[in-house]
Amino acid sequence: MRFATLLLTISFVAVLAITARAQDEVQRFNCSSSRTCHALIDYVSPNTATLNSIKTLFGVKNLRSLLGANSMALSTSPNKTVASGSTIKIPFQCNCTNGTGKSNRRPVYKVQKGDGLDHIARDVFVGLLKYQRIVEVNNITNPDLIEVGQELWIPLPCSCDDVDTEQVVHYAHVVPPGSSIEQIADKYGTTKDTLLKLNGITDPSKLQAGEVLDVPLKACTSMVSTNSLDYPLLISNGTYTFTANNCVQCKCDSANNWTLQCGPSEGVKISNWDKCPSMQCNGTGNLHIGNTTSSTDCGSTTCAYAGYTNQAILTILSNQSTCPAGSPSSPPSSPPSSLPSSPPSSPPSSLPSSPPSSLPSSPPSSPSNYASKISLGGSNSRFLLVSLELCFLCFGLLW
Repeated sequence: MRFATLLLTISFVAVLAITARAQDEVQRFNCSSSRTCHALIDYVSPNTATLNSIKTLFGVKNLRSLLGANSMALSTSPNKTVASGSTIKIPFQCNCTNGTGKSNRRPVYKVQKGDGLDHIARDVFVGLLKYQRIVEVNNITNPDLIEVGQELWIPLPCSCDDVDTEQVVHYAHVVPPGSSIEQIADKYGTTKDTLLKLNGITDPSKLQAGEVLDVPLKACTSMVSTNSLDYPLLISNGTYTFTANNCVQCKCDSANNWTLQCGPSEGVKISNWDKCPSMQCNGTGNLHIGNTTSSTDCGSTTCAYAGYTNQAILTILSNQSTCPAGSPSSPPSSPPSSLPSSPPSSPPSSLPSSPPSSLPSSPPSSPSNYASKISLGGSNSRFLLVSLELCFLCFGLLW
């Protein structure tokens, strides 16, 4: 009898230790660099919502940023309905410190009556982070004591690290039910090995629906100078953004040889300037950002966006050869008209008037490595089952 009681006590303590360790597990994205960058994260809406309410929840400054990240036309209404279970990509600035990436002081959530930290992390922000991260960044001494009206910084996971020596857009992707590492890698243009290494996954068969994976998205190459205020301007396929105080619109389309396309923005209120500075390339007569002209020697010249400063928008002449194989090539690109730089060699073409293509559809199911649907609070359910099994074992011994 005493032995059985001792065994029951030991089992109970072990379950508590395992559960405590599980609660201490915190979602982090590794980030060894010390810089800020543009990042994306999935929000799977738990209820019917509007674009405007999602924008407000995540502290997205402008609706057009949300529209650009989701390949929606600028004319889209802020009251557009987002159905329950639909996924919206949230754009935000990522900050890397102490080896970890987190959203740069946004979003900020105001505590409501009846809120608890676990409810805020698990339900309001749909499990994109663990409540321990909220405790950590807000220096909360007692997680059980938060006040109505208290403002909490919600540190979304992100990264700014290069992947395989390339600059990428890090996308915090919420794994849908039935997905596999292979499917996710194929859908977003990366490899299984890259995803496994980046996320520290040793057994892909244990992938769970609702997990947040760090997925590196290839970005279009640009001519933006390292001295520009928006360097590095990283934009993933099928998305667009506004830069240079909203004077310039840039988009990425893989069909354009993964080259960033930029042109003057239209119908968008500019900021910080009374009017947009000149976007003309020097020595070209009337060639402005996004314009391309052909020459008689089977070449073309594009006036490309090269960044901006507090006073000016930078431009650069980019020459591209259209000569048949074996013919003389056209001359190299000219340096930026305002600041020197060493841009990539891939020249952008003019910005098309139509919006980017829609987001890719959900991947088909795979016969192996399924992502199982989370229940009973996700991974913690395993610890609950272990606890129950141990308890039944001990009660059997007592009986």
